[in-house]
Amino acid sequence: MIEVPRATLIADQIAENAEFFSFGTNDLTQMTFGFSRDDIASFVPEYIEKKIIEKDPFQVLDQEGVGQLIKLGVEKGRSTRSDLKVGICGEHGGEPSSIEFCYRVGMNYVSCSPFRVPIARLAAAQAALKS
Repeated sequence: MIEVPRATLIADQIAENAEFFSFGTNDLTQMTFGFSRDDIASFVPEYIEKKIIEKDPFQVLDQEGVGQLIKLGVEKGRSTRSDLKVGICGEHGGEPSSIEFCYRVGMNYVSCSPFRVPIARLAAAQAALKS
């Protein structure tokens, strides 16, 4: 599991011993923003209202920040191990724009809760058709 920003930065070293990466997007989001998921209900709605952030980053993957860390981690990991399997684990794995991002950065899979599987399958197919 790649769950902290530092792990994305040294992904090439981690890939020396790992056969796959699963980016834990919930924890990576928490660590990157410095937000606790337990506390965000008190301020994220206001941040969205005031356009400080566009969407709840625990619902929709923050592609500019967290996503760039993930992209870097994929690239660095595959620079060491070209056949590295890469995916995400978390609720982002069932959100369409997040799935499209995963497809664009070359991930092999997404993992999500069972009730989101139909949405994830449809979003993955749509992402593949776009390219």
